[in-house]
Amino acid sequence: MRYEPPLQDIQFILHEVLNAPACLQSLPTFAEVDADLMHQVLDEAGKFVGEVIAPLNRSGDEVGCQFANGQVTTPPGFKAAYQAFWQAGWPALACAVEDGGQGLPGLLEAVLYEMLSAANHGWTMAPGLLHGAYECVKHHASDELKTRYLGKIATGEWLATMCLTEPQAGSDLGLVRTKAQPQADGSCRLSGTKIFISGGEHDLTDNIVHLVLARLPDAPPGPKGLSLFLSPKFMPDGARNPVHCERIEEKMGLHGSATCVMRFDEATGWIVGEPGRGLNAMFVMMNAARLHVGLQGIGLLDAAWQKADAYAKERRQMRAPVRGTSAAEADLIVEHPAMRRILDTQRAWIDGGRVLAYKTALELDVIKHHPNSKRKAEAERWCSLVTPVLKAAWTAQAFNGASDCLQVFGGHGYVREWGIEQIVRDSRVAMIYEGTNEIQAIDLLVRKVLPDGGAGLTALLQQLSDDLVCSEVADKAFQTQVTVLCDLTRQLVAASALDRQLPYWVADDYLHAVAMTLLAWAWSQIRPAVPADVQGSDAARWLLPAAALQLWILPGFAMRVQIVADRLP
Repeated sequence: MRYEPPLQDIQFILHEVLNAPACLQSLPTFAEVDADLMHQVLDEAGKFVGEVIAPLNRSGDEVGCQFANGQVTTPPGFKAAYQAFWQAGWPALACAVEDGGQGLPGLLEAVLYEMLSAANHGWTMAPGLLHGAYECVKHHASDELKTRYLGKIATGEWLATMCLTEPQAGSDLGLVRTKAQPQADGSCRLSGTKIFISGGEHDLTDNIVHLVLARLPDAPPGPKGLSLFLSPKFMPDGARNPVHCERIEEKMGLHGSATCVMRFDEATGWIVGEPGRGLNAMFVMMNAARLHVGLQGIGLLDAAWQKADAYAKERRQMRAPVRGTSAAEADLIVEHPAMRRILDTQRAWIDGGRVLAYKTALELDVIKHHPNSKRKAEAERWCSLVTPVLKAAWTAQAFNGASDCLQVFGGHGYVREWGIEQIVRDSRVAMIYEGTNEIQAIDLLVRKVLPDGGAGLTALLQQLSDDLVCSEVADKAFQTQVTVLCDLTRQLVAASALDRQLPYWVADDYLHAVAMTLLAWAWSQIRPAVPADVQGSDAARWLLPAAALQLWILPGFAMRVQIVADRLP
């Protein structure tokens, strides 16, 4: 079974739960973005993803990218699909009109990339960095560089990379050694080796724009000595820049994406932003990039669930505890509680995750376009606190939940025929890149929560509690979670002042406690949006995941809280 974009579910979250059209129309820039326009864009996006990108997923995994003589050949169909993608204007969806974009909300781009990741994660790695590169060049590059490169990046005619990691410098970019030697013409010569570069070499586009972290002469050690440079595969005069792909990695998954070792042999580059402030230029795209990785988690989990759900509705094994109506010798495994628990638990994470991720995308649009500074500050608080939670918790659930979905297939899941094992392999990397999940947890607790004594998180949670639209038992449980989490946060703030290692020990459990609290809030928004007269399978579609949330997910909140509490002095 191939992934099918779940447009009905997506539209329900956008329109009935979040009222996204009204939120967007409150921004002057998007005054004309109504429900009909959103529906039209996403409907066309769903068709493209389902008809063009999804069919390439299996062959992309089995054939993979091929490397020979410094050249990378992508799997069959990948190049034609990408050409169709950029020529149809999909990379330019949320880019400014003056840069060749369509000027639509980032929310629509976020939904597009959720579907793309679910359909074909390997292929999606190619355009996945375009938006970040676009924002980086737009906000930090010189006018000359923008004139030459911004439009090509915005439209997706040329793809881009972020060349950060080196063999000795992964999460600790302060250890980067690549050198930049200034030249008389204002350019620099870049020398060094970068690893794990997604799309460092390929045949999808005529040029590749590399954004490279390097050190100018006499730069101080550590992250403050890093500058950012733009170094293209082909120079403006058509000459080949000495940027070489030495090999591509043989990976656990993502075989359709070339992960390259890149060597810069005095390659020409031009500085982007100010000297010594390369990380500042790069971090302009960090919230959006981490949101998109969280959306990868949601999309991949949905793809796994779709396969498992379809299989469970066809496969018959034994009799269910409460016998079904079938006259066959065995019941469908979807009727067995053990399988229902797995399937409904994943749906609770998927639907709740969509609420949080789409709201985060909305808040990013508010940050960019809302005229009121107070409203922007609220949006910045939401994105600062929720983005690391989305990235870490939902990528972890993508991998673990996909593994659970494989369990639904039994032995059939462990062989390639059904495709579920590919999702397990492909999803694992999302827990690592764009800042490992451990770094996300430290970012949340050490850098976001503790510095203001927990005031920001407490205010956010209290606002969510005050804004509940109904008073069901489940929502009262959410309010109890808020009380417990806020009290734990206050204790943690006090204890961390006495023990500097403490927050690092408990950060992961703390982040997951926050994730479960946000998940409970998301479902408090979903439930009242489900029509009261919904019946049959439509009712089960929303009521069973809500029950799974209460029975199987939220008890984990108490466990995570207790783990943190046990570390307190």
